[in-house]
Amino acid sequence: MAEPAGFDWPGLMRLGLAKLGLRPDQFWALTPIELAVMAGLDGQPATCLRSRLEELARAFPDEPCGPNGKGM
Repeated sequence: MAEPAGFDWPGLMRLGLAKLGLRPDQFWALTPIELAVMAGLDGQPATCLRSRLEELARAFPDEPCGPNGKGM
């Protein structure tokens, strides 16, 4: 009988710490399914982490608002 496959901890750590930008305490607080959901490995789009949100904000800045709040 074949031994069950274990977790690929180095791969999971690369995913969580490097790709998703999690801090170690955040990574270790997650369950494997939470990590999979955050990475989009459950068939759904990956969640938007703060680092991605900041990247999008730089790429697509809001237009400045005038005094009436409707743009300049």
